[in-house]
Amino acid sequence: MPVKRSSKLGQLLVDEGLVTEAELHRALEAQKKDHKHLGEALIDLGILSPKAMLAALAKQLNLKCCVLRHGLIDPAVARLVDREEAARLKALPLFKVSDTLTVAMAEPQSLPTIDRIGTLTGLRINPVLALESNIAEFQDKYLGGQVDIDSFLVNLTESEVKVVERETIDDDVSHEISRMVDGSPIVNLVNLAIMTAVRDKASDIHIEPSKQVTRIRYRIDGSLRELMSAPATMHAAVVSRVKVIGKMDIAERRLPQEGRVHVVAEGREIDLRVSSMPTLLGEKIVLRILDKTNLDVALDKLGVHAHQMAAFRRIFSRPHGIVLVTGPTGSGKTTTLYSVLDLLSSPEKNIVTIEDPVEYQLDGINQIQVNEVIGMTFARALRSILRQDPDVIMVGEIRDEETARVAVQAALTGHLVLSTLHTNNAPGAFIRLGDMGIERYLVASAFNGVVAQRLARTICPYCKTSYFPSETALADAGWLGDTSRVFYKGEGCKQCHDSGYRGRAGVYEVLEVTDPLRTCLHRAQGEEEIRSVGRQCGWRTLREEGLQLVEQGRSTLEEVLRVTHAEMEGRTRAEHEPEVSATTN
Repeated sequence: MPVKRSSKLGQLLVDEGLVTEAELHRALEAQKKDHKHLGEALIDLGILSPKAMLAALAKQLNLKCCVLRHGLIDPAVARLVDREEAARLKALPLFKVSDTLTVAMAEPQSLPTIDRIGTLTGLRINPVLALESNIAEFQDKYLGGQVDIDSFLVNLTESEVKVVERETIDDDVSHEISRMVDGSPIVNLVNLAIMTAVRDKASDIHIEPSKQVTRIRYRIDGSLRELMSAPATMHAAVVSRVKVIGKMDIAERRLPQEGRVHVVAEGREIDLRVSSMPTLLGEKIVLRILDKTNLDVALDKLGVHAHQMAAFRRIFSRPHGIVLVTGPTGSGKTTTLYSVLDLLSSPEKNIVTIEDPVEYQLDGINQIQVNEVIGMTFARALRSILRQDPDVIMVGEIRDEETARVAVQAALTGHLVLSTLHTNNAPGAFIRLGDMGIERYLVASAFNGVVAQRLARTICPYCKTSYFPSETALADAGWLGDTSRVFYKGEGCKQCHDSGYRGRAGVYEVLEVTDPLRTCLHRAQGEEEIRSVGRQCGWRTLREEGLQLVEQGRSTLEEVLRVTHAEMEGRTRAEHEPEVSATTN
């Protein structure tokens, strides 16, 4: 117990009528015999309950107190202090609000302990009193490995249900503790899943049914990781809870649905885009996390290499023409376009976007939501926008010939049009438009350039180590530099969930449409000819750009090979496809 001034504590307990003089004397005798603190002796003898003892200690020390339980502790925050250090300090981090970390401590009056935790976490510490035995119990549960949702829910009952339409993490600690403790098992589980995802900077939460458990997986740095599981019997209730806050029909389980949730966590607003899909074992829920604080739209922070930046700025700064950003889903295309819009935004320009859906709201820009149910398609919205005197138009995605044709015509009539397309590399974008039926002379005349991109995971700084890859790995990656140099990788640690990676960096190939390339686009027989002319103009492939991250010690050969694999496959196909006779366009 944290208090050594047992006589003062004993007198307080007697004055409060919590124990008698005789009971206090018994406890003091037991304390001397077993070398325990007075509080522990009183609890062991059954004279005082742990909760009453805690309240008395808090009153004596003039501190807030809490009884630890599941739902009060954020697992991601608890792991800010490792198990050995937490045991030595007799402390357990509970949750974080802005830059303040609330920590349960057996000795909350110990300034050295508070300073040590502050140094370890870099946060301001708000200590609350908890019993040492209570802290040790939850250190075992939360710092001993993966958090088991079964134990998380074991002490919560259905009688504690409280529906909260707007989840809020505010600055009042006592209200926060009360709100989390009084919540239902399902509310607490959903809250925990969302808060863990936000703090681990996950982009998506997957809630999936199976025969034994409900799996809760997070997409972190582009890879799915299972960090939680819940009893299968709770799956329907969890789905219903998500549907309620997403304003979806909880009675409809046979059709896919979409919804949106707005929450406030750690003092910032976050949107969650919800999608439900019926499966054989029940509905699967995916929540896309749209945290604007993670949207860094500053152009110089995108990761475009210095030798590419001049061309990058040129193709987006021309007063008219079309620029495409290509890449697979989740490669950061929207972030790149938002960065460009931030660069172009000014009071002198009318910038309009057409998106499906609008992911982030941008100041000073007119954003339009596609709604195909009522006929508000990309093509129809684009035609209407042309009557709104736009200077810059962003089309969320070119999906069909109609949208592509209207976008090209808009670019040719004096507008700067930005959009995305799903292709493996930059040269492939021109071929894709031809496949859609857009004539070559229109493509050659309208285009400023194409940017292809990927997101490569970067090495975790906490477990970064050096190594020497095999000659085969170097050959597979096309490494042309010094083969005897030191390379780096992550060994795996708790900070990166044993993946060896933490965070991601952009890999870009910028293909500017210069006069030689424009001439090539008029007559090109295939992608390889476009690639050849592009190389003469200084263009470099995604693989070559990605290897620069390896050169800088920021990523690994394996990761660059992984994210550029599709680009290389597309190149191989293009090299081996038979030439097709040119058609007159």
